[in-house]
Amino acid sequence: MSTKRDYYEILGVHKNATLDEIKKAYREMALRHHPDRVPHEQKKEAEEKFKEISEAYAVLSDSQKRALYDQYGHAGIDQKYAYEDIFKGADFSSIFADLADFGLGGGLFEEVFSDLGFDIFGSRTRRGGRARRGRDLEITATISLEEAARGIEKTITLPRYEVCSTCSGTGVKPGTKKGTCPQCKGSGRTVFSKGFFQLAQTCSRCRGEGTIIQTPCPDCHGEGRTRVTRKIKVKIPGGVDTGSHLRIRGEGESGTAGRGDLYVIIEVEPHRIFERQDNDILTDVTISVTKAILGGETEVPTLEGKVRMKIPAGTQSGKIFRLQGKGMPDLRANRMGDELVRVNVEIPAHLTSEQRRLIEEFAESCGEEITKESFTEKIRKAFK
Repeated sequence: MSTKRDYYEILGVHKNATLDEIKKAYREMALRHHPDRVPHEQKKEAEEKFKEISEAYAVLSDSQKRALYDQYGHAGIDQKYAYEDIFKGADFSSIFADLADFGLGGGLFEEVFSDLGFDIFGSRTRRGGRARRGRDLEITATISLEEAARGIEKTITLPRYEVCSTCSGTGVKPGTKKGTCPQCKGSGRTVFSKGFFQLAQTCSRCRGEGTIIQTPCPDCHGEGRTRVTRKIKVKIPGGVDTGSHLRIRGEGESGTAGRGDLYVIIEVEPHRIFERQDNDILTDVTISVTKAILGGETEVPTLEGKVRMKIPAGTQSGKIFRLQGKGMPDLRANRMGDELVRVNVEIPAHLTSEQRRLIEEFAESCGEEITKESFTEKIRKAFK
């Protein structure tokens, strides 16, 4: 009995899926599992997964092969077709156009399947493989709200892989050279037969280079790169917010086709008195009941220091005033947000007898009834 997984399950589609649905599912999985899009330590697993989904697509996108598979399962395919023939007739053109857009290959089969080490279409696997750009890196920079408002230059510590300075990336000890691979005899490929067909595969020992390192570099141990820690100055513009991305070209890891990029993810710390609302900031100030009634001025904190704000007579608690241009700068436009000041009226908890008398007189002049508690009622409440 075949141990292969069901082709429909591999692509995540139903058995009655249309050709367009099959193409869409394969396109998404091919982009996700392409060996060029995963870390080095996951590359072998990605290659196997990529071969698996490509085989499933080659069968299900061909009406004749799909009919045999639906009727007999893997046995129907394995008996009628050799492994190489499974891929014949499958339309990969639109799929690989998408892969090319992501920098994952240009030619129809050359760029994609040769990376897996197989020459099942009659094209030669290129010796040495493709030059690859270094991996992009990501780091988080935490700043205050004041720094986010005015912008700041931060120095960040970044660990990354760089080309080994001792061997200049060759991986060999200075003064020595690479030797011919004994497994493939320098061809970079190994060939084996299966029935009437021949399969060519990238040499597993030299990975298609045709040469091997006999005396590794003592500093990078043959890797051609070393892990170093760098201090990089990053200019953070005013107006950034938590989640903002800054792209710094060429500050990622080294690769044979150049460096990757560095992405700095901004995290703005919560502020003690200000709450950010897009480009505006909100703060609370407390004023006395007399100032709320009669009006006056009060001191208000801003990101640039304290300012005086007028309080009109009759201000209600919860009233919001707007200080124009005292908010955050807009990253996309040459303008500033505002500061929203929410006023809270403080009611005194304790009054002198004279203060109480004056307030009662004021209440009576407004037509309000004043309830005066008796001495006995006050005692009763105190001991409840």
